[in-house]
Amino acid sequence: MFQLDRYLKERAALVERALSGIVPDPSGPDALLLEAMRYSLLGGGKRLRPILALAACEAVGGAPERAIGFACAVEMIHNYSLIHDDLPCMDDDDLRHGRPSNHKVYGEAIATLAGDGLLTDAFKVLARSASDGVPSSVVLQTVADLAHAAGSAGMVGGQVIDLQSEGRTLTLDELKHLHAKKTGALFHVSIVGGARLGGASDTQLASLNEFARALGLAFQVVDDLLDVEATTEQMGKRTRKDEAAGKATFPSLLGVEKSRQFARELEHQALEALSAFGPSADPLRAIATFVVERKQ
Repeated sequence: MFQLDRYLKERAALVERALSGIVPDPSGPDALLLEAMRYSLLGGGKRLRPILALAACEAVGGAPERAIGFACAVEMIHNYSLIHDDLPCMDDDDLRHGRPSNHKVYGEAIATLAGDGLLTDAFKVLARSASDGVPSSVVLQTVADLAHAAGSAGMVGGQVIDLQSEGRTLTLDELKHLHAKKTGALFHVSIVGGARLGGASDTQLASLNEFARALGLAFQVVDDLLDVEATTEQMGKRTRKDEAAGKATFPSLLGVEKSRQFARELEHQALEALSAFGPSADPLRAIATFVVERKQ
């Protein structure tokens, strides 16, 4: 029987080892910047996105090491987004992963630059993975996909929509569109990129595309529920902030019970998308259930 806890720990350890060598130890004139980058990058978190990249690579028969550079790049971009999201000009959060946010420790200017550094260096890490036996054409496509997911067409564009939507009532379709960009895009590219690096066929990529779409949205629905129901101690960050900011959420639009039902429907869709895969996709199946049932 597949053991998700063991799998998550093993893959997280693989990611942690790789990440620890990416940003140099603080020294010289760049010491403060490097310290701030390491503070956020190595400061905890579930490492879910890079683990999904590795799991997708394995699902199509690839070795996880083939996608480790890409997985690290994804996590670097995720952490840059968290640093910037926490800034006073954005979500104004003082807590992240149970610790003071980057700007509370290093100030807003250094925090902004630490995020910039992680974002830019992520593409250096990914580009260098071509030297690890991955065909350069595959790396090039993966670079383009990651830039698309992280930029104006994806995560950044979604953040803008989120800021402009404060105090407005959105329709369900508008809310889905917002989170397909803000949250879902990075989940999507993690899974599809990991699979491409693992040698996926077009048919496999199409199935994983559907899996990623459902999983990314399910994650956000559950995140909205946790913002309402969990404590700051459980989450390691301030809760009920969306309500305070007047942001549209799935519970505010659908109610708590219908939001839970929607998350379960999305889990079912994600699992259905994997129906043609064998046991190699068991980690992805288990992660889909974990995402919907998580308590933090």
